[in-house]
Amino acid sequence: MRLTVAQALVRFLAAQYTERDGRRTRLIAATWGIFGHGNVAGIGQALLESGPEAMPFLQGRNEQAMVHAAVGYARQRGRLSTHAVTTSIGPGATNLVTGAALATVNRLPVLLLPGDTFASRPADPVLQQLEVPHGGDVSVNDTLRPVSRFFDRITRPEALVPAALQAMRVLTDPVATGAVTLALPQDVQVQAYDWPAEFFADRVWTVRRPRPDRAELAAAAEAVRAARRPLIIAGGGIRHSAAQPALTAFAEATGIPVATTQAGKGVLPYDHPAEVGGVGHTGTATADALARGADLIIAAGTRLTDFTTASATLFQNPAVRFVGLNLDPHDAHKLAARPLVGDARETLTELREAVAGHRVEPAYEAAYAAGKADWEARVDRACAVPAVDEDRPPTQAQVIGLLDALVDGSDILVNAAGSLPGDLHKLWRARSVDQYHLEYGYSCMGYEIPAAIGVALAAPDRPVWALVGDGTYLMNPTEIVTAVQEGVPIRLVILDNHGYASIGGLSGAVGAEGFGTAYRFRGADGAYTGAPLPVDLAANAASLGMTVLRTHTIGDLRKALAQAREADRPTCVYAQTRTPDTVSGPPPAQAWWDVPVAETATRASAARARDEYDRQAAQRRRHL
Repeated sequence: MRLTVAQALVRFLAAQYTERDGRRTRLIAATWGIFGHGNVAGIGQALLESGPEAMPFLQGRNEQAMVHAAVGYARQRGRLSTHAVTTSIGPGATNLVTGAALATVNRLPVLLLPGDTFASRPADPVLQQLEVPHGGDVSVNDTLRPVSRFFDRITRPEALVPAALQAMRVLTDPVATGAVTLALPQDVQVQAYDWPAEFFADRVWTVRRPRPDRAELAAAAEAVRAARRPLIIAGGGIRHSAAQPALTAFAEATGIPVATTQAGKGVLPYDHPAEVGGVGHTGTATADALARGADLIIAAGTRLTDFTTASATLFQNPAVRFVGLNLDPHDAHKLAARPLVGDARETLTELREAVAGHRVEPAYEAAYAAGKADWEARVDRACAVPAVDEDRPPTQAQVIGLLDALVDGSDILVNAAGSLPGDLHKLWRARSVDQYHLEYGYSCMGYEIPAAIGVALAAPDRPVWALVGDGTYLMNPTEIVTAVQEGVPIRLVILDNHGYASIGGLSGAVGAEGFGTAYRFRGADGAYTGAPLPVDLAANAASLGMTVLRTHTIGDLRKALAQAREADRPTCVYAQTRTPDTVSGPPPAQAWWDVPVAETATRASAARARDEYDRQAAQRRRHL
């Protein structure tokens, strides 16, 4: 079959499928693209020729945002389906790097198809080519190598066959998945070649469910039976393997409480008796107290990042030991854990069978149930709207409370950065396994709006909310145009607090006094201490095509959120928030996070911050 390289690639991608538990899913469901001279005559022409039935096309506005949309789609589809992203050479290609890093850090599949400079080098350099004196085969696409789980440059037509097969293998590998890059020189894209028909046959990639090793399972079961105060920390791996029912059955059979990371929140509904909330720096007092006193941590499907471990200060019981239940051996061995390598669903099921009849002591269950009830009361107080507040602007916690009162299990919340992740981890009451969509592996400002589009494409009949602060909104609002163009009815909530609130708070805590974090004019002192900037984010969103609902009070906001939920087109709810007070503000951090403080400074704030840093850092442990 004689086709160009680009035509062959598009036809090949349209025939790739995943299969897990007997269910078959198309692997590459659509291709996002922005065209330039590096891909318009190759991939662009191939997409046109293939037609939308073979390969649907989505027009983007920013290359980074297209990757975020693809990642949002992939997460919502359980990593069994994703999108491809095509760009031109030069800045179009380098704009992919942040999105690729986010995908790989979060272990979510996305296929990147950047154009590349000429393989045949008819003119050297060509437009947008980076000249590297020590390496003629280097291009800007090499910046994608460290953030890709697989990278290849297709310099000859026949090289596409093994490269494409390897790319699919990595995309569908539950351990190795992440960003996959096939760099496509623009001259090679349009070259014709006689392809074997078998290359275009339907190909099914089975997503494995490895069972645990017998010896590892026995050791883990022994650890569970011996523990007096065990705690499960459930991460995103539970969700990726659809292991929520297995986790529920294990927790109910053993009485072991379940704390969750940002990626794992929602794997048990908030009102399940064993669910004790988020863990770590942004966690609940209940979960963090359990973690401090635990003698066994079952780390299930989590990477155990510094936010989860409170920078290695959280697990304070001298007798604490760890079981690393993970599909990836790299993660299963962290904190010198007893590794339990295997698929989360299969492994939890077999571990439950291995400890059949064992249950924690009733006093332990009663204690964490009381702690859970106490925390729920704190959530109620933080989110409450006293009658006197009805005509005032809301605090951020009150916004969360109003949304919480409105939604049901069908709604999906998308967030990634700023102060919202911490408040949501502590305060949000997840009602369904996929309601809470937090990207916190890379915590990328600008993820929320495009990711919400991807989520909505994956779940078209469900209300999808993108929650952003003003700082995040200004990073990447351009895909609003895409949502309008495609008729994707995302609900965007902009909380305007005139600056980088999260980093502003951190800056104050580490002795930097909020320097450079407020969106204000310069004051008499030369710093950003003047009046707030006259930036109208609501007008900006309206200019990009959204329906915008401006609010000034909590009463306005309550009505606007309800109206947005029923909307059938992209709708924005805009609210300026007020500084929380001690009654309505969210509970402070329940565990530490290591952000090093200046060891010497002339300002008193930095000296005080260093004293506190030294006090907290002294609690760090090496778990060996």
